[in-house]
Amino acid sequence: MRIEARKLTHRFPGTANLFENLSFNLESGEMVALTGPSGCGKSTLLGILAGWEKPISGEVVTEGSGKISWVFQNPLGSPKRTVLDHVALPFLARGLTRAEANLRAGELLERFDLENQASQPYATLSGGQATRLMLARAFATQPGLLLVDEPTAQLDTHTAASVNQVLGALASKNIIVVVATHDGDTAAACGRQINLKEYAP
Repeated sequence: MRIEARKLTHRFPGTANLFENLSFNLESGEMVALTGPSGCGKSTLLGILAGWEKPISGEVVTEGSGKISWVFQNPLGSPKRTVLDHVALPFLARGLTRAEANLRAGELLERFDLENQASQPYATLSGGQATRLMLARAFATQPGLLLVDEPTAQLDTHTAASVNQVLGALASKNIIVVVATHDGDTAAACGRQINLKEYAP
């Protein structure tokens, strides 16, 4: 999968441009940070890449096929469902039996250091565990593009480091990972950064 953003400019009605004339390429296996001050359009740009928002001008061209998954800043799970259930669901949706889905989900939970929480309800997870779970579930959908919005904003330094490590591992699986972040350590963990402040009017 390859994505090319061509001269993107965007604003909301009655406001100045968030960014303008923004161009970049994204390649499979790459992890890219979107940085810049609050209100500069990081989350908006994620929405444009996902096709949820149309830029005022410019275009996003995608080569190759692939699903798009999004992990939001505040992870949303089903409080009473177990950790295993959350990750098994995408496998069930692809037609696997429950036993097969549980096996595949269990393998992913181990990769994301969540195997000991497999039988716990989502509501009992810490912030870092919930974020890693949502990343595991996103990975289970086999996306070509993974969009992650402020994954470490509410985490302590140690937990944030573990999430950053997981993100890097995801990118190495031929997924494009785009992370909107204020966290310098998260940005540094990415292969490159796109600072939206440089494209402000």
